[in-house]
Amino acid sequence: DGWELLFDGKSTRGWHNYGGKPAGSAWKVADGALYLDTSSRVKGSIVGGGNLVSDGEYEDFHLKLEWKIAPKGNSGIMFYVLEDATKYSEPYMTGPEMQVLDNDGHPDGKYTKHRAGDLYDLLSCTIETVKPVGEWNLAEIKSEKGKLDMYMNGTNVVSTTLWDDAWKKIVGDSKFKSWKGFGAYKKGRISLQDHGDMVSFRNI
Repeated sequence: DGWELLFDGKSTRGWHNYGGKPAGSAWKVADGALYLDTSSRVKGSIVGGGNLVSDGEYEDFHLKLEWKIAPKGNSGIMFYVLEDATKYSEPYMTGPEMQVLDNDGHPDGKYTKHRAGDLYDLLSCTIETVKPVGEWNLAEIKSEKGKLDMYMNGTNVVSTTLWDDAWKKIVGDSKFKSWKGFGAYKKGRISLQDHGDMVSFRNI
C-alpha cells in the first residue's frame, strides 16, 4: 500500500543494537511479531537484549506499528535518535519517546506524562485510548516539517511543533533539560526500547 516495511515478520533484518552491534539474540520473532524474550537475565539485565535501532535514518516520516506490553511492563518507541555511541551512550539521550506501558501495573503509570501514548516526560495524551494490557495497540508517529502528531488506536493524542522556542521550553521543563542534544536532531533512527520487560511489535 505504499508503506516501507521496516519489519519483514520473519527476522530482525533492518534492525541492529544501538552502537552498531547486531540485533541481540533476545529479540525474537514468532507469529509475525518481534518480541523481547526476558527469560534469561544476569544481574537484572536481559541476556542478548539491548535497544534496537533501525538501519535507516529518517527526517519527515509517518511511522505506523502495533505494540503489546506484558503485565507490569515498560518500553518505548524513540525517534530522531542520533547513533553516536561515543557521545551518547543510550538512544534515549537524543530521541524523544512515545511511551509504551502497562498503565495500571507499572509504577510509571502514576506519573503525568509517563503513561502509554504520552510523549514521555514532555506531553501527556489529550485523551487516553490505550487498550487493556496484553492487547495490541496501533501507534502512529507522524513528523512533517517540524509538526509532530502522535496517534493511539486511531486517535490523535499528542500534537506539538518540534525545535522551535516553545519546544525548547517543553524540554527545559522536563527531566531532559540538562541533556545537550536531546530532541535537537532533525534526522535519526527509530528505536525500540529494552526496558527489561517483555514487549512485542508487529506491522512496522
